Amino acid sequence: MKGDAMNFDDTPQEAAFRAEARAWIAANAPKQYEEPLRKASLGRLALDGATALEVAKAWQKKKAQAGWACLHWPKDYGGRGATPIERVIWQQEEGVFGKLSFLFIIGHGMCGPTMMAYASEEQKRNYLPPLASGEQIWCQLFSEPASGSDVAGLRTRAERDGDDWIINGQKIWTSGAHYSDYGILITRTDPSVPKHKGLTMFFLDMKSPGVEVRPIKQANGQSDFNEVYFTDVRIPDAQRLGSVNDGWNVSLTTLMNERMSIGTQITTGVPELFDYCGNLMLEDGPAIDDRAVRSKLANWAVKASGLKYTSLRAISALSKGERPGPENSIGKLVAASMIQEVAMYALDLQGAAGVLSGPEADAAGKFQAMLLRAPGTRVEGGTDEIMRNIIAERVLGLPGDIRVDKDVPFNQIPTRGRG
Repeated sequence: MKGDAMNFDDTPQEAAFRAEARAWIAANAPKQYEEPLRKASLGRLALDGATALEVAKAWQKKKAQAGWACLHWPKDYGGRGATPIERVIWQQEEGVFGKLSFLFIIGHGMCGPTMMAYASEEQKRNYLPPLASGEQIWCQLFSEPASGSDVAGLRTRAERDGDDWIINGQKIWTSGAHYSDYGILITRTDPSVPKHKGLTMFFLDMKSPGVEVRPIKQANGQSDFNEVYFTDVRIPDAQRLGSVNDGWNVSLTTLMNERMSIGTQITTGVPELFDYCGNLMLEDGPAIDDRAVRSKLANWAVKASGLKYTSLRAISALSKGERPGPENSIGKLVAASMIQEVAMYALDLQGAAGVLSGPEADAAGKFQAMLLRAPGTRVEGGTDEIMRNIIAERVLGLPGDIRVDKDVPFNQIPTRGRG
């Protein structure tokens, strides 16, 4: 994969790495789940009494024991010290079994990089290897009911008490909080300064006294997101990430990695739609022979290809030691809307049968599940509107939105409900 010459053939070293990865996966992958992984939505995967959580953790542990977990992480922290291109090769070879990494996207893609940048060396050696191996799962505690995608508008308070901080407040839309062991938490430590300047970041044990997790029921019947309440929760100052009141800069590491992780992990639905159209019969013949269908498929195939190579460009930047940039918002914006469009088109092709859902529906209800999940995908990690603002201002260099509260102390910003 010689990127400078746009030659994506493997070098001899890459070919050897690919052969090693392929052989190990062939010998160790949980083959009994291969077909269910292709068909089922992950939250509902359950075979032989095993849940998706159990299957995912077992596969991650096996990978870690053999040196295939978090390939790009340093070996001291549970990784392999692999190159970004080796990471891409692994993802290609892992294929459908890579879906089992869904539980670890936040920990591996967002919390881990933030810990590496700001935690002490002792903390990194203690906390990162169990995170890499799947033994422990982490979540990200950012969004709040009153601020949404405006992370800096958060109200959760952290007040100093000797060597500890006392946390009170609420977070919402926290993916995986109900099965997470640890989380990174951004709080407000100084309300007398403009909102971006009075924030501080911590990491905490999710089983700490005063932490309450309440799952949120989604339209698709699942509960991937949660509300999290903090009542007089104590966090040692040693678990602070970065300087006091510099939490916004710390959060940028998390947010940039978040958009990259989400943008590269979202299933667009394009391969599934191609397979579906290849077997679907319309009134006038095979769907794949219909000019209108082929035009739609071609359009989405081009977009999917663009997402792939945009992701590779971001991985190349990481290989040079650069922090993921605002251009990663492009992948998140495009992929999130694509999956909704693809699912809606598949249901249009199904006609009246598209109103059915579940295993008995056409294509085992795959596209119905995609459509019900899609709105959440367009909100998590920043809404479409936030992504467009980032792309316009920080990628294209267009004038920024007018932000009247930019230099106003947070406690002087008029807000409904603040008394």
